[in-house]
Amino acid sequence: MAHLDTLKAHPLPFAVLMGVQFISASLDEVVATLEVRPDLCTAGSIVHGGALMAFADTVGAAATYLNLPAGAKGTTTIESKTNFLSSGPVGQTLTATATPVHRGARTQVWQTRITREDGKAVALVTQTQLVL
Repeated sequence: MAHLDTLKAHPLPFAVLMGVQFISASLDEVVATLEVRPDLCTAGSIVHGGALMAFADTVGAAATYLNLPAGAKGTTTIESKTNFLSSGPVGQTLTATATPVHRGARTQVWQTRITREDGKAVALVTQTQLVL
């Protein structure tokens, strides 16, 4: 619970704008949700790829933040790769789950799986975070 409280105490302005809600957080997994609103969509009332990327980036960065080594000043994304797997229709609540691939002193790599309410995978994102 302390890790979730840490994330809620330090809100990320863009994540707030998007409507990202952190559900659970530990050193090994961060989970958040995002309701697909019309303003986050592209043609056909499906979530825009950029919104998915921003959602995953937010969750991966939050996971890195929780795992920063002592003395680190922060983190920034230096690489991100997204596989778009299926659509996320307007009205759905998407869930992003970030898990670690690598947690080093200078970089961390996180994989974030985004799913829709029926459990179908929408996107798989792998990102590298630089420890500042």
